[in-house]
Amino acid sequence: MSVYEKLTPVLTKRWLSPDAWRIDVYERLDGYAAAKKALQAHPDDLIALIKDSGLRGRGGAGFPTGLKWGFIPQNDGKPHYLVVNADEGEPGTCKDLPLMTHDPHSLIEGCIIASYAIRANRAYIYIRGEAVHAARRLRNAVQEAYKAGYLGKNILGTGFDLDLVVHSGAGAYICGEETALLDSLEGFRGQPRLRPPFPATHGLYASPTVVNNVGTIASVPYIVLGGAAWWKSMGTEKSSGPMIYSLSGRIKNPGQYECGLGITLRELIELAGGMQDGHELKFWTPGGSSTPLLAAQHIDTPMDFEGVAAAGSILGTTATQIFSDQDCVVYATYRWLEFYHHESCGKCTPCREGNYWMVRVYRRILSGEGTHEDLDTLLDTADNIMGRSFCGLGDGATSPVTSSLQWFKQDYLDYIEGRTAPKLSAKALAGAH
Repeated sequence: MSVYEKLTPVLTKRWLSPDAWRIDVYERLDGYAAAKKALQAHPDDLIALIKDSGLRGRGGAGFPTGLKWGFIPQNDGKPHYLVVNADEGEPGTCKDLPLMTHDPHSLIEGCIIASYAIRANRAYIYIRGEAVHAARRLRNAVQEAYKAGYLGKNILGTGFDLDLVVHSGAGAYICGEETALLDSLEGFRGQPRLRPPFPATHGLYASPTVVNNVGTIASVPYIVLGGAAWWKSMGTEKSSGPMIYSLSGRIKNPGQYECGLGITLRELIELAGGMQDGHELKFWTPGGSSTPLLAAQHIDTPMDFEGVAAAGSILGTTATQIFSDQDCVVYATYRWLEFYHHESCGKCTPCREGNYWMVRVYRRILSGEGTHEDLDTLLDTADNIMGRSFCGLGDGATSPVTSSLQWFKQDYLDYIEGRTAPKLSAKALAGAH
């Protein structure tokens, strides 16, 4: 059986339908059937269903979704909130934006079901500020859902009320971190909070809050309609269901590919038409630039949470960036590090100062002025950032540094010892001092 025969679209089944973002098209293709079914069930039964399905967060960490919903205290007298993290900003990631652009009602329907399950009457979708087209589609879909009676007061005559707000951020990568997102949503500077307390008890406006990724919430209607056993029939035992992989780089057909969790990179590259002519795989990121790089020898790694972890990386956002023997791993790491240095909110010293100095060390190496001691400095700095920052941005910034040195130290030595010509000019080096 070829890799193509194993694939039946679930999450992306409507994407190519004409006008798929319109509510009438959505309703013709099973749209809102899951919400009607869910609103007849007991909220606790929905939480149990999501637990049984094994659905894990699609935003990077892979935390069990049903468990997160179950953390919300009930009968506490406080309002409950659902917040959808649509601040997709991880370099190389492009799965949430096309979903919101082509199939926005699947996210809205997921919000209705999730809000009902956690007893929330207000939900927010926090979307990245630059995602203007997706935000327009989403806001239009929300208006359609209100008119059709899927949002607002007494939804479908069930007595359940839900207001849904689409909020555009200001383009800060840090707001992809859930507590920084909550602060931004409240009108404060987007900076991560010290935890505990956690959002489950002290989230938006100090009330119980569930924060889920777009892909996580958009998966919920399919589970309600198909059942936990059907969902678990895809993927692997511990990583259930389908996933949207964002493939980019030195492949013939970059784009979004929906596959069951556990597919290998070799199969994904085959789906994408193979490597570009004249290019051989050298290094790749399984889940975006904040996940440790893997090398060509990892091409048969199962692309699920456990398989990627066993190889020494993280599945993350499944932003699979593919680089060839004609790409420079040192320069790629430098460019990613510049991004993390720029996007650091500056709240904690290790991330703010460590990334600043690592960028300068990379400029020195790439300008032909590096020393062997610079490699020790990079590893020491990464060690002082890892696990010592308020949020995962600091940890993520160290990932390409430590992993590229682990697998491709010789590439660094070639710059330092003069075998590779400098890639940056003296002007760039001047900025390193």
